[in-house]
Amino acid sequence: MFTLVTGVTLATAAALSVVSCSDSRGESTPVREPTPQEEATLERAEQLLLRECMRNHGFEYWIVSDDSPSPSPSGPREFRYVIDDPDWAAEHGYGSGLQREATESQESDPNQRYFESLPKERRAAALRAANGPSPVGLTATAPDGMEFGRSDRGCQSWADRELYDDLPAWFQAETTVDALPQIRYQRVVGDPRYQEAVRPWAECMGAAGHDYATPTEVRGALPPPEDPLPREEEVGLALAEARCALDSGLAATAADLDEHHGEELQRLHRSAVEAKHRLQLDALPRARSVIEEAERMSGRQ
Repeated sequence: MFTLVTGVTLATAAALSVVSCSDSRGESTPVREPTPQEEATLERAEQLLLRECMRNHGFEYWIVSDDSPSPSPSGPREFRYVIDDPDWAAEHGYGSGLQREATESQESDPNQRYFESLPKERRAAALRAANGPSPVGLTATAPDGMEFGRSDRGCQSWADRELYDDLPAWFQAETTVDALPQIRYQRVVGDPRYQEAVRPWAECMGAAGHDYATPTEVRGALPPPEDPLPREEEVGLALAEARCALDSGLAATAADLDEHHGEELQRLHRSAVEAKHRLQLDALPRARSVIEEAERMSGRQ
């Protein structure tokens, strides 16, 4: 679908304060993480609710099929700190071809095509229907103190409220948890142990004929995916990065630090993480009801 606004940055705010999850005796109650199948159920129900709401506002909305084949092991991958898989690098380089495929897939999305086909005035109305009108009615503070806002009206907020019941609590928990991966990345690359491990990697890259101080510097020097390096050059650079990551020890150090800082952030923001999980688990019966009702209605047609 055309982009739904999940949060708009408002201003820098004070440090995050979240409500802890505890029982009547004040003791922490463990909350399990939803399974991938349960998350898929929630996503499916959300899409069905969005379709219902958008149609009620006079707009079409298509639910992208969720039974498409899973990506192959050599398909899109995220190398957060450094490419550390020579086999993947030999096949994909820096993934410019995969990025172009992803862009083409987005451009062929029926919701995006529908939105772009609308007259200008109808586009604005569709965005208001999806994201809600101004002013902002929801606010949430991320762990770095940045404040985000979103309308508490519109189809996205209606769908979230139908599923999670407590819309402000959901928006706050989601905002907090969604911010953690970027904070984790910043902590890892700012860690003195990572910076120390980068030095032998840079020396290895220099010996291979590539003068880069960090993997981030390589990313910044790459051309856009639509106008990539010649394939042989892209693959050669990616292979050098991967081999040097393994030979220098940078890959192992980055993995260790990623786990360390990830666990630390989970502890620091445990209440927000568990609040999100609890809201998701509580929403599952409602999600299943939404799906069952949609299937009944589909069977009548």
